[in-house]
Amino acid sequence: MTLSMRTFVAAAVGILSAAISVNAITNGVGKLPVMGYNAWNVFACNVNDTLIIQTAKYMKEYGLLDVGYNHVNLDDCWAMKNRSSTGEVMSDSIRFPSMKKFTDQLHALGFYAGIYSDSGWFTCAGYPGSFMHEEQDAMTFQSWGFDFLKYDNCAIPFDDIIREGMVGKYQRMADALAAVAKKTGTTLIFSLCEWGWSHVWLWGAQFSHSWRIDDDIAPQWNSISSIINSVSFITQATDYYGRNDLDMLEIGNGDLTYDEAKTHFTVWALVKAPLLIGTNLATISQEMLSILKNQEIIAINQDPIYGTSISPFRWGINPDWTYDATHPAQYWSGPSENGTVFMLINTLNEPANLSFNLTESPWIRAGIQYSVRDLWTHTNNGTAVRSFTAMNVPAHGVVALLLNEDGNEPAGLVPPCAGQAVSQCTAQDGTKYS
Repeated sequence: MTLSMRTFVAAAVGILSAAISVNAITNGVGKLPVMGYNAWNVFACNVNDTLIIQTAKYMKEYGLLDVGYNHVNLDDCWAMKNRSSTGEVMSDSIRFPSMKKFTDQLHALGFYAGIYSDSGWFTCAGYPGSFMHEEQDAMTFQSWGFDFLKYDNCAIPFDDIIREGMVGKYQRMADALAAVAKKTGTTLIFSLCEWGWSHVWLWGAQFSHSWRIDDDIAPQWNSISSIINSVSFITQATDYYGRNDLDMLEIGNGDLTYDEAKTHFTVWALVKAPLLIGTNLATISQEMLSILKNQEIIAINQDPIYGTSISPFRWGINPDWTYDATHPAQYWSGPSENGTVFMLINTLNEPANLSFNLTESPWIRAGIQYSVRDLWTHTNNGTAVRSFTAMNVPAHGVVALLLNEDGNEPAGLVPPCAGQAVSQCTAQDGTKYS
């Protein structure tokens, strides 16, 4: 369910004013965003073990495993419609006849294995949910060899049965996974899928390694831009071991253009969201595959030094802090192991120039010039002094840059202070520049 503008902005302002700090679930797994594959966006319920294993083989063949995509996750519809006489959830006897054999095959290929369940009576497709079976199901998933659990939000029990809010409903499985880890020594990565309900970015890190922030994605630009808009207000929630989840990737699906797919991937990667491929790898184009394999972009997503998301420093078309699903924030930056990252998004339906002053980003030093690396053309593009302009950015396109200090800026520049500082630019004797 997509959040209303009023609810979303109020929650975001709450983050800023309260300067909250949520303790992450540092249980030894999930420090970095998960990279891998989930079949739901392209195959939905039409899956079986043969299809998934073949997909894993494509991932190895295409070099996706080599660049970091090391999870293969099931979504809904893997189970039988009923539990066993003793309450165990059972895999479909035809499509997934042996889950242990299935995970053994994935592990042998070099992948982690993920599974799906639901916090309610049933999954979204009507299969058994884990409500009142949390620890039993967690133990089953562990015994089958799974490493990851996606946990959905359908078929919610009546209030007089559950007597919990959203936090308590998800804590039930978090507690069950912790109990299983204590008994077996196996800790699963836990991914909440509650569609951004109940301001999950305020509490999700206490129980999980990622949390969905919005409704299901679709392979159209308006869906991509809407999710970008949503995350722009809550980037502070992401860090090591816990992060905003923008949903699975749609690269290779629908009618996204090449530039829209690049923007989609760049945003997901640089805000440190999970990167789960969701297309048919048997038919993926080389163009779309090249997007998924951009190692300079992936390196920021998997940064070992900075776990935080990039954030907007200027909205661009709109005044700052404007909630607009069509024209979300355009100018973003943040620190990384290898320099300061900048992301510029053209939200217009036509090409545009995008310009910014370097010190608009809080991670840039005044009085310093910067070398410019383009993370899509993979070229070094000279030196930026005080400002930078990206020319003729395609409609719905993106520019991703890495800036590094390259000595002092030239002497004698006017004004003597750059950007916002010019309004308070003052000489040592107290004379203000004007």
